[in-house]
Amino acid sequence: MRTASWTDSVSVLDRVTAVFDAFGEDDEGLGVSELARRANLPKSTVSRIAADLVAQRFLDRDGELLYLGVRLFELGQTVPEPRRLRRLALPVMRELRDVTAQTVQLAVLDGAHLVVVAVLRVPSAVETSTRVGGRDPAHATALGKSILAFSPPETVTRFASGGLTRQTPHTIGEPAALLRELADVRRRGVATEHEECTVGVAAAAGALLVAGEAPSAAIGVTGPVDVLFPDRVAPAVRAAAVTLSRLLAADRAR
Repeated sequence: MRTASWTDSVSVLDRVTAVFDAFGEDDEGLGVSELARRANLPKSTVSRIAADLVAQRFLDRDGELLYLGVRLFELGQTVPEPRRLRRLALPVMRELRDVTAQTVQLAVLDGAHLVVVAVLRVPSAVETSTRVGGRDPAHATALGKSILAFSPPETVTRFASGGLTRQTPHTIGEPAALLRELADVRRRGVATEHEECTVGVAAAAGALLVAGEAPSAAIGVTGPVDVLFPDRVAPAVRAAAVTLSRLLAADRAR
């Protein structure tokens, strides 16, 4: 817990970090007052920091609400407008959360890593390391595997040849094994994960597929291995991915 004495002694960088950390539990926009409360900083300080971060595109402003900004998630050609993607996704994420009673994630591919851009939790969810801005090796996550499964073959070959680091004893470490797994994901339409990224955590995810485009984002659910059974939630995850893919395609068409 950050105390009053902490606010008097920390550097500017610490204060900026505190502002970013305030978004970890809420991806639907925060006002300056709420940001100040969560960061345990004076409202005037947060207001000044937020203005500078908006100017540099590290935060986005929509009326009185502030969002994690586009610049934090600029990933080349992956997702040109992360905030728009998050807004399109939120209703679908809420429905998936309510149906599965599990934490829902939205993530984009950044090179060999998956970056989480939105998280919706259930009140009763067991806390995990899932957070907005979190990065994990794509081959160790259901989200990443769901995207890689539908990526161009040359992309997958290049990815696999770059070396597959092991996050846990269950992480896929051999390129041939990864290719077999991706083929299975293409067949089922959903990728699953069982303690491959974090011990004790399971997940299921589906890529967002738009005709004529390589996939760059995915939606999925995650939770404790003794609570979340990927095969059981796979139909709901698949339906959510299809729905969000259609919304994204329609938005692009406009």
